[in-house]
Amino acid sequence: MTASAHSAWYVAQTQAQAETKACANLARQGFEVYLPRYPRTVRHARRVNIVRAPLFPSYIFVRIDLAAQRWRAINSTIGIKRLVGHEGTPAQIATDVIETLKQHEKADGFSSVISPASRFKTGDAVRILKGAFDSCCGIFQARTDSERVEILLDLLGRKVKVVAGAHMIEPA
Repeated sequence: MTASAHSAWYVAQTQAQAETKACANLARQGFEVYLPRYPRTVRHARRVNIVRAPLFPSYIFVRIDLAAQRWRAINSTIGIKRLVGHEGTPAQIATDVIETLKQHEKADGFSSVISPASRFKTGDAVRILKGAFDSCCGIFQARTDSERVEILLDLLGRKVKVVAGAHMIEPA
Protein backbone atom coordinates (compact mmCIF):
# COMPACT_ATOMS: atom_id res chain seq x y z
CA MET A 1 0.00 0.00 0.00
CA THR A 2 1.28 3.46 -0.77
CA ALA A 3 1.27 6.05 1.96
CA SER A 4 -1.41 8.71 1.64
CA ALA A 5 -0.81 12.32 2.61
CA HIS A 6 -2.91 11.86 5.74
CA SER A 7 -1.44 8.62 6.99
CA ALA A 8 0.86 8.38 10.00
CA TRP A 9 2.72 5.68 11.94
CA TYR A 10 1.24 4.05 15.03
CA VAL A 11 2.35 1.27 17.37
CA ALA A 12 0.47 -2.00 17.76
CA GLN A 13 1.16 -4.38 20.63
CA THR A 14 1.27 -7.99 19.48
CA GLN A 15 0.66 -11.23 21.27
CA ALA A 16 3.80 -12.95 22.58
CA GLN A 17 6.14 -13.93 19.72
CA ALA A 18 3.43 -13.15 17.13
CA GLU A 19 5.05 -10.15 15.43
CA THR A 20 5.49 -11.89 12.05
CA LYS A 21 1.97 -13.34 12.10
CA ALA A 22 0.51 -9.92 12.99
CA CYS A 23 2.45 -8.23 10.16
CA ALA A 24 1.20 -10.76 7.62
CA ASN A 25 -2.42 -10.38 8.74
CA LEU A 26 -2.26 -6.56 8.70
CA ALA A 27 -0.60 -6.53 5.27
CA ARG A 28 -3.42 -8.78 3.99
CA GLN A 29 -5.86 -6.10 5.19
CA GLY A 30 -3.99 -3.41 3.24
CA PHE A 31 -1.97 -1.80 6.03
CA GLU A 32 1.69 -0.89 5.65
CA VAL A 33 3.66 -2.48 8.51
CA TYR A 34 7.22 -2.20 9.74
CA LEU A 35 8.99 -4.69 12.00
CA PRO A 36 12.61 -3.70 12.69
CA ARG A 37 14.84 -6.70 13.43
CA TYR A 38 18.41 -7.32 14.56
CA PRO A 39 20.73 -10.33 14.42
CA ARG A 40 20.47 -12.34 17.62
CA THR A 41 22.76 -15.21 18.55
CA VAL A 42 20.88 -18.27 19.81
CA ARG A 43 22.73 -21.14 21.46
CA HIS A 44 21.03 -24.50 21.68
CA ALA A 45 22.43 -28.02 21.97
CA ARG A 46 26.01 -27.00 21.14
CA ARG A 47 24.86 -25.11 18.06
CA VAL A 48 24.99 -21.38 17.51
CA ASN A 49 22.48 -19.84 15.13
CA ILE A 50 21.85 -16.26 14.19
CA VAL A 51 18.16 -15.41 13.96
CA ARG A 52 16.33 -12.23 13.04
CA ALA A 53 14.78 -11.10 16.32
CA PRO A 54 12.38 -8.17 16.73
CA LEU A 55 14.11 -5.00 17.92
CA PHE A 56 11.01 -4.19 20.00
CA PRO A 57 9.56 -7.55 21.12
CA SER A 58 5.73 -7.61 21.07
CA TYR A 59 5.46 -4.34 19.13
CA ILE A 60 5.17 -3.44 15.44
CA PHE A 61 4.62 -0.19 13.57
CA VAL A 62 1.56 0.32 11.35
CA ARG A 63 0.93 3.18 8.90
CA ILE A 64 -2.72 4.20 9.11
CA ASP A 65 -4.91 6.88 7.55
CA LEU A 66 -7.39 7.29 10.40
CA ALA A 67 -9.93 9.07 8.17
CA ALA A 68 -9.86 6.62 5.24
CA GLN A 69 -9.02 3.20 6.70
CA ARG A 70 -10.98 0.93 9.03
CA TRP A 71 -8.28 1.11 11.70
CA ARG A 72 -10.45 -0.24 14.53
CA ALA A 73 -10.23 -3.64 12.80
CA ILE A 74 -6.56 -3.76 13.80
CA ASN A 75 -7.53 -4.51 17.41
CA SER A 76 -9.32 -7.70 16.35
CA THR A 77 -6.60 -8.87 13.94
CA ILE A 78 -5.04 -12.25 14.71
CA GLY A 79 -1.70 -11.68 16.43
CA ILE A 80 -2.57 -8.19 17.69
CA LYS A 81 -3.43 -7.34 21.29
CA ARG A 82 -4.21 -3.66 20.75
CA LEU A 83 -3.19 -0.39 19.18
CA VAL A 84 -1.18 1.61 21.69
CA GLY A 85 -2.94 4.84 22.58
CA HIS A 86 -4.95 6.77 25.10
CA GLU A 87 -8.72 6.67 25.68
CA GLY A 88 -9.44 4.75 22.47
CA THR A 89 -7.31 6.96 20.21
CA PRO A 90 -4.08 5.50 18.81
CA ALA A 91 -0.90 7.38 19.74
CA GLN A 92 0.93 8.67 16.66
CA ILE A 93 4.69 8.08 16.23
CA ALA A 94 6.78 10.75 14.53
CA THR A 95 7.63 9.73 10.96
CA ASP A 96 11.29 10.68 11.49
CA VAL A 97 11.55 7.99 14.20
CA ILE A 98 10.55 5.32 11.69
CA GLU A 99 12.77 6.83 8.99
CA THR A 100 15.75 6.82 11.38
CA LEU A 101 15.15 3.15 12.21
CA LYS A 102 14.93 2.30 8.51
CA GLN A 103 18.14 4.23 7.75
CA HIS A 104 20.01 2.22 10.37
CA GLU A 105 18.94 -1.08 8.86
CA LYS A 106 21.46 -3.01 6.85
CA ALA A 107 20.69 -4.46 3.43
CA ASP A 108 19.98 -7.90 4.91
CA GLY A 109 17.18 -6.48 7.06
CA PHE A 110 19.11 -6.65 10.31
CA SER A 111 19.09 -3.47 12.31
CA SER A 112 22.50 -2.06 13.13
CA VAL A 113 21.27 -0.63 16.41
CA ILE A 114 23.86 -0.70 19.19
CA SER A 115 23.84 -3.64 21.58
CA PRO A 116 22.23 -2.93 24.98
CA ALA A 117 25.49 -4.02 26.65
CA SER A 118 27.41 -1.16 25.03
CA ARG A 119 25.68 1.34 27.34
CA PHE A 120 27.96 0.26 30.19
CA LYS A 121 31.67 0.40 30.87
CA THR A 122 33.75 -1.52 33.42
CA GLY A 123 33.11 -0.21 36.92
CA ASP A 124 29.57 1.14 36.29
CA ALA A 125 27.05 0.46 39.03
CA VAL A 126 24.13 -1.62 37.69
CA ARG A 127 20.91 -3.16 38.98
CA ILE A 128 19.54 -6.51 37.81
CA LEU A 129 15.90 -6.18 36.74
CA LYS A 130 14.71 -9.80 36.78
CA GLY A 131 15.72 -13.36 37.46
CA ALA A 132 17.26 -14.98 40.54
CA PHE A 133 19.14 -11.78 41.42
CA ASP A 134 16.19 -9.42 40.85
CA SER A 135 16.86 -5.94 42.33
CA CYS A 136 20.46 -6.82 43.31
CA CYS A 137 23.04 -4.13 42.62
CA GLY A 138 26.52 -4.84 41.38
CA ILE A 139 29.45 -3.61 39.31
CA PHE A 140 29.56 -4.05 35.53
CA GLN A 141 32.65 -6.08 34.60
CA ALA A 142 32.54 -6.86 30.87
CA ARG A 143 30.49 -7.96 27.88
CA THR A 144 30.75 -11.67 27.13
CA ASP A 145 29.06 -11.18 23.73
CA SER A 146 26.52 -8.77 22.26
CA GLU A 147 23.74 -10.03 24.52
CA ARG A 148 25.37 -11.14 27.80
CA VAL A 149 27.36 -9.32 30.46
CA GLU A 150 29.42 -10.16 33.55
CA ILE A 151 28.44 -8.44 36.78
CA LEU A 152 30.25 -8.56 40.12
CA LEU A 153 27.76 -8.91 43.00
CA ASP A 154 28.47 -8.64 46.70
CA LEU A 155 26.64 -11.66 48.16
CA LEU A 156 27.00 -12.87 51.73
CA GLY A 157 30.15 -10.82 52.24
CA ARG A 158 32.03 -11.99 49.17
CA LYS A 159 32.25 -10.98 45.53
CA VAL A 160 30.47 -13.30 43.09
CA LYS A 161 30.70 -13.03 39.29
CA VAL A 162 27.31 -13.44 37.58
CA VAL A 163 26.56 -13.63 33.85
CA ALA A 164 23.22 -12.10 32.80
CA GLY A 165 21.43 -10.92 29.70
CA ALA A 166 22.30 -7.32 28.77
CA HIS A 167 18.58 -6.52 28.57
CA MET A 168 18.20 -7.54 32.25
CA ILE A 169 20.29 -4.71 33.71
CA GLU A 170 19.93 -0.98 34.13
CA PRO A 171 22.15 1.75 35.62
CA ALA A 172 21.89 1.77 39.41
